Amino acid sequence: MQVTVNIPDELAAEARVRGVSVEKYVQELLSRQVGAEEAANRRPGTSEEIRKWLDSLAQFSDKIPPLPETISREWIYQDHD
Repeated sequence: MQVTVNIPDELAAEARVRGVSVEKYVQELLSRQVGAEEAANRRPGTSEEIRKWLDSLAQFSDKIPPLPETISREWIYQDHD
């Protein structure tokens, strides 16, 4: 497939900064976009995969200190000088 477009100066400049041709840079951008869309559309894993992921998120939750009854400005900035 061949596509002809007018290339904005910013796109050409970004390709130059990266040291690649405009064609290569556009291919990389499209590849990343397609990859991001595929990841967003991916179905959730099996119950076991989801459980493993949730367990990994909670791995160090016992180290999180409890919140005070009320959150004050002083409490938020207690470790700042």
